[in-house]
Amino acid sequence: MNEKEIESILKDYHWMMNSIRILRESLNDAGERVVRQYGPDSDMPKAKGRTSDPVYQEYLRREKRWKKVHEYERKIQLLQQRLHAIEDEREIEVLHWLLEGKSYRWIAMHMGLSHSHIRRLREKIIEQLAEYVPNVPDVPKDTILQEHHSAC
Repeated sequence: MNEKEIESILKDYHWMMNSIRILRESLNDAGERVVRQYGPDSDMPKAKGRTSDPVYQEYLRREKRWKKVHEYERKIQLLQQRLHAIEDEREIEVLHWLLEGKSYRWIAMHMGLSHSHIRRLREKIIEQLAEYVPNVPDVPKDTILQEHHSAC
């Protein structure tokens, strides 16, 4: 991941977590509010290219929302896999509050630092997270680049 992607996920982390929680709760019900239309308009021809089945339309809408939940989860997991790369105490504290959705000014007041210092710490955090490559388990040793000496 590059620094721009990390920065974007870090900025959006808090609301994505909230959206995942809320979307999961709302999508777990079976859509009890879906009803068939009755009355004089119920037998009228429907628009071409779309099904008139309200249950199917609700299914499609919910499927799109589930895809969005999975996209948010993937982004969050990419960031979470890298969090332990931050070891400095100040950086860990700044990272925690950024993930909680706090502003630079709030974090600066909380930590007794300047708002520009918080910005610099955030940039350093993003740099470290972008450089970190998570360990890949069960990689055969022959696929890892090893230092060797040439005969030349």
